[in-house]
Amino acid sequence: MRNNELPDGLHPETLGVRAGQMRTGFEETAEPMFLNSGYVYESAEAAEASFNGDIQRFVYSRYGNPTVAMFQERLRQIEGAEACFATSSGMSAVFVSLAALLGNGSRLVASRALFGSCFVICNEILPRWGVETVFVDGADLDQWREALSEPTDAVFFETPSNPMQELVDVRAVCELAHAAGAQVVVDNVFATVLHQKPLELGADIVVYSTTKHIDGQGRVLGGAVLGTEEYISGPVQNLMRHAGFGMNAFNAWVLLKGLETMSLRVERMSANALEVAQFLESHDAVDWVRYSMLPSHPQYDLAQAQMSGGGSVVTFGLKYDDDEADRGKQRCFSLLNALRVIDISNNLGDAKSLVTHPATTTHASMEPEARAAVGITDNVVRLSVGLEFAGDLIEDLRRGLN
Repeated sequence: MRNNELPDGLHPETLGVRAGQMRTGFEETAEPMFLNSGYVYESAEAAEASFNGDIQRFVYSRYGNPTVAMFQERLRQIEGAEACFATSSGMSAVFVSLAALLGNGSRLVASRALFGSCFVICNEILPRWGVETVFVDGADLDQWREALSEPTDAVFFETPSNPMQELVDVRAVCELAHAAGAQVVVDNVFATVLHQKPLELGADIVVYSTTKHIDGQGRVLGGAVLGTEEYISGPVQNLMRHAGFGMNAFNAWVLLKGLETMSLRVERMSANALEVAQFLESHDAVDWVRYSMLPSHPQYDLAQAQMSGGGSVVTFGLKYDDDEADRGKQRCFSLLNALRVIDISNNLGDAKSLVTHPATTTHASMEPEARAAVGITDNVVRLSVGLEFAGDLIEDLRRGLN
């Protein structure tokens, strides 16, 4: 195979189309898809040399695959990381990124404002393995400072958080974490690879659900872990090689094609999201709206400092009467059921606009007290804004709200 050599200094939009491509002797235009599980060797000696590391080559698609390698290289260059490993899902990326850093006796400090499954990993699964997890309010630097006043192995947070759009001051927390000896893992899904660069702000590791935005068309699952060559080639590769969390070639090929159009889609979705957020903020049935590019966001200045765009997700709360037993849940359900363009779905970052009620879906695995601690009350709605005409989405929401 022949690598597609590119000049230095290309824009991420160009890298999204061109980076990482390898061509076979057939000189194809699109990236080839290698749907093979294994590889053959010219001799037993060659097989031995491949497995002991004397020869660098693909030996089994659970360890590595040319199509997956192309996807990893393209995303690595867009992110500006030393190395990337593609995983079977976003949750496997989160789990692997932390499991590669932590073990019995380790200490993890995490923001409590997390996606439901991320919270379960930090609050239930890792502690069963002897990991101490300390949760803090992600927006409160004093809590980070106190939690990181003793030696720590890893720090983990989402910014903006899912679904409440809480921001973490990436640069400030990274400085505190590094002073405590910790490596910082940032889930950058809401901001996207285009609108926030955690590594440039001091983070050590970035994780993605590539299902969102990178595919962004409801087709395949995937995830990615990006960090130093030492981290990816060492503990991540070792864990992936033996536990089998890797991405398959078909999904990698779909995601490669997704990267080619991602910048166009994310920019349009972000513009639509801002327009929808402004409409929601003006509607009498809406109590509050959270979108990082709205001046009303309580951390608007921080968003302006560390993000170049708000992403595709808008979160809002519906007004309800204090004597309503369900605290607004039925009002949310009535809105969701009345929508005719926007679909009810727990996914996000898709070309199609999707809406969900987090308390009964994406965050249902959290105890009510844990949801309440991060503001996920029964009147909260999460809306992933897609590529439709913004005016049609606004009319759909207006019908539902009225």
